[in-house]
Amino acid sequence: MSTDSKIAIRTATEADWPAIQLLDSTGFGFHPSAADKTLTRALYKPEDIVVATDGDQVVGLAIEFDMEFTVPGGHQVPSRGITWVSVAPTHRRRGILRSMFTRLHQHIASSGAPLVALTASDARIYNRFGYGPATVSEGISLHRRFAEFRPEAPDASGVSITDAPTAATLLPDIYDRWRLATPGVQKRPQAHWDHTLADPSEHRADASGLFFLTHADGYVSYRHRTEGHDSIVEVDEFVALTTDVYAALWRTLCGLDLVTRIDARQHPEDPLRLMLTDYRLVRTTRRSDRLWLRIMDVPAALEAREYAADLDTVIAIEDPFLDAGGTFALTVRGGKATCTPTDAAARITMPSDVLSSVYLGAHQARTFSAAGRIQAADVLEIHRFDVAFGTARPAVLGYGF
Repeated sequence: MSTDSKIAIRTATEADWPAIQLLDSTGFGFHPSAADKTLTRALYKPEDIVVATDGDQVVGLAIEFDMEFTVPGGHQVPSRGITWVSVAPTHRRRGILRSMFTRLHQHIASSGAPLVALTASDARIYNRFGYGPATVSEGISLHRRFAEFRPEAPDASGVSITDAPTAATLLPDIYDRWRLATPGVQKRPQAHWDHTLADPSEHRADASGLFFLTHADGYVSYRHRTEGHDSIVEVDEFVALTTDVYAALWRTLCGLDLVTRIDARQHPEDPLRLMLTDYRLVRTTRRSDRLWLRIMDVPAALEAREYAADLDTVIAIEDPFLDAGGTFALTVRGGKATCTPTDAAARITMPSDVLSSVYLGAHQARTFSAAGRIQAADVLEIHRFDVAFGTARPAVLGYGF
């Protein structure tokens, strides 16, 4: 789709900020508080923002910014993030999003970043641009009063009740050690910490201010909310470097005697339900994608991570948006990969959004094969691919952006 000839795509200026914030508010349905505006101005500069204009009216925007996150094996990969993607409801179906994304991704490609990430408010938009959902989370609900831990479950000590000023001194270091070991977790800017720990009242949604439980190797931040006569704990963040700390934090949450229910978000592989005597007590309330990735440079991205098994294959990647695909020989030895262009016949063929989805290990090639989105020489080729792309720790999103 070509862009309407009246629409101009350009870099934003300081003078565009009021229009940018108005369009973002309209697109996402909220008015930013003073604290939100302060955070935005701290995180993003006008030169990071692409806008679409119709005359003097801003009718589209997207922000590109520096990001660093962990890939399997614990390596930190400098990447780019995209956020605040909006098109005015008055200017739909005019090619504005594609034009903005073309400009953004041309710049990202010139920067040499092998990966670009976003979080998607609409799952139908981004596949055509080569993005795939790369982490998964589940919303869970636990009736605390019936929670009883199995005798085999870890029973570590060391959890403390922590006030907000003390938490502000402890949480960033714990998070940073956790993100260095956890695929998908991003480096967190200080401005984001300042905003989170200031706990603006506008972000509480009729719940309490934040409470904190801390351990040397983990923490939980949570809120209280009333529902009729029941007190509900809503977990805001849950970070644990080990399964012992994970269990210790959950045991402490379950020791909040006046609480009826605990609502949280966790990875589908989290072991909580297996630690309890009643497996059914942990009820899954929703399942959702979190981090979306796009691989910009196939060899650089595949060589940046580590692997669980040796592998010899040839992969063909289809990338109609940027033409960054091709056919590549992928060889893994001792966890390290080499990936080079080749003229050999492909053993596995997939579009770039699928490769992006399996990259962190949250999705498996066999599932995409069953859906008809991966073609392979045989089922063993898919199996070997999945084994190699397996990870010791599940990939998760560190913070929303």
